[in-house]
Amino acid sequence: MVNPWMALPGLERARTLVAESWSRAEQGRLDPERVSAPLRLDGDGLRAYRDSHPLASAMPAIRRLLVDDAEGDSGILVAVGDSRGRLLWVEGDAALKSRAEHMLFVEGADWSEQAVGTSAPGTALALDHGLQIHAGEHFAHRVQQWSCTAVPIHDLQTGAVLGVLDITGGAEAVGPRTLSLVEATAEVVEREILLTRLLAAPPPRRRRRAAIAQPATPRLRILGRDTGRLDVGGTSVELSTRHAEILALLSRHPEGLSAEALADAVYGTDAAPVTLRAEMVRLRKRLASVAPDLIPLTRPYRLPTPLATDAHGLLALLDRGAHRAALAAAAPVLPGSSAPGIEEIRAEHRQRLRESLLECASVDILISYAQTPEGANDAEILSTALQLLPRRSPRRAALVTQLAALES
Repeated sequence: MVNPWMALPGLERARTLVAESWSRAEQGRLDPERVSAPLRLDGDGLRAYRDSHPLASAMPAIRRLLVDDAEGDSGILVAVGDSRGRLLWVEGDAALKSRAEHMLFVEGADWSEQAVGTSAPGTALALDHGLQIHAGEHFAHRVQQWSCTAVPIHDLQTGAVLGVLDITGGAEAVGPRTLSLVEATAEVVEREILLTRLLAAPPPRRRRRAAIAQPATPRLRILGRDTGRLDVGGTSVELSTRHAEILALLSRHPEGLSAEALADAVYGTDAAPVTLRAEMVRLRKRLASVAPDLIPLTRPYRLPTPLATDAHGLLALLDRGAHRAALAAAAPVLPGSSAPGIEEIRAEHRQRLRESLLECASVDILISYAQTPEGANDAEILSTALQLLPRRSPRRAALVTQLAALES
């Protein structure tokens, strides 16, 4: 049977990736003229399933990084599906979303390769890597006016595929930077899911005592984020970079900081405390309605109740020797911040991570760290990994090449 892809006007030959996907669709006896995405979930069943799905906890991050820019008349839809290719969320340009309904690109529909043939969400899941599908590369004729970019989302602890993140639209959906954007967002999502799970893990079992209801400790998320997210009382609120800086610094110094010390940590030396006091007024107003128990006290500035952060969680992983999870979760604290106190926290994290890996990490984890921007330029990390590898390991060559490049 001749692959119908080859007959598309204006195209001489298929990309290997697309040709193989079309071949799988043909083997599954799909008809490109009649195939349509079946609706697998709807109504209360859909809502209950996605509310309990691990990806639900990462939707605020996805909306912040992708959906907010895809609203209005952007010509872009952002879709999130599960590991079986069923779309759970479809958000973005309202007019485009209405058009997409005609091809059943809707929440609850099955966009796996087995159901619709070649598409970015389905083929990304089938191959387990990010990719772009341009217009006529789609198997189904009714979809060939659309283009899309999709990346699988993984569980960083098990490696299992949790779902898929997709951008769909016209030519802008497969722009030269779109795949990198979606890949970066998927990495943030994977870290969010991991940290949510680790922070929610119950403490070690102790002797049972009479049950006393205890309020959950508020948590501040600042790893890999330019703004903060405060989780308190079952709700999440976004905080500005400045407010996240202040809360992160006060959380790091439970004994408190003087106005001068906190001003230096936020603004730099010689900062006027009056500038800090004005910001503290705004922070108190922000917290008054969402977390009144966190409103900082004065003289010195300090938090009236403990505040956990995902930065604390990262250090706790290192203390427990959970190097693989720590490396997967590692991300700069408020990367867009230039506050001296935040830069100090970042430096501490880098040093703690590096020292912990050098002290007792396995060779596989050292090699993984050597593939990061910081680890790739660390001669001691590379040398230690090289010493731990067996003499005949095929992985030695790459490490030797990296070391030689640093020494040249």
